[in-house]
Amino acid sequence: MPTPAITHTRFEDAQALLIASLFVALGLTLFRHAGLLTGGTAGLSFLLFYWTHWNFGLLFFVINLPFFWLAIRTLGWDFTLKTFIGITLVSIWTEWLPRWIALGDINPVFAAVMGGFLVGTGLLMLFRHKASLGGVGVLVVYLQNRHGWRAGTVQMGIDSGIVLAAFAIVSPEKVALSVLGAVALNLILAVNHKPGRYMGV
Repeated sequence: MPTPAITHTRFEDAQALLIASLFVALGLTLFRHAGLLTGGTAGLSFLLFYWTHWNFGLLFFVINLPFFWLAIRTLGWDFTLKTFIGITLVSIWTEWLPRWIALGDINPVFAAVMGGFLVGTGLLMLFRHKASLGGVGVLVVYLQNRHGWRAGTVQMGIDSGIVLAAFAIVSPEKVALSVLGAVALNLILAVNHKPGRYMGV
């Protein structure tokens, strides 16, 4: 018999949003400190950040706004509200974390892999509480729920295209390390987030 879906309380959802957004923000901080980027709307935000030096948190928030329409239409108000909260928290944490921690020299390979693991773990927590970080995440969750496509596999394909676009902004070495970070991120999702495995409601 299939295992029934786990019903999360509001408190469980709240702690997941808080902790997951901190994980993601710390991973993005490692990427930014090493001059790397990632996929999804965070990757687009990094591209604009490196190009314009505008506020990264604000860029991340604004880029995600158009995807809320898709989230409302396809995934419902509860998912959309939790996703909005998650995006807002990540936008805030990515601007505050550099004030709370002082990062020195970091091996860029470690920054890529550990940053990917942190962001992937944060996304996994959000997915399991019926939330995401908007943008590509909304599309990925929708495709998994509707067609059973693995979130990690779909996200990896999209992210690879975004990271490749970084050749116009950063050095090939940084792009290669960013690809490594994207692989680390999506490895977490591909291994741990599969249809029918631990789906909270």
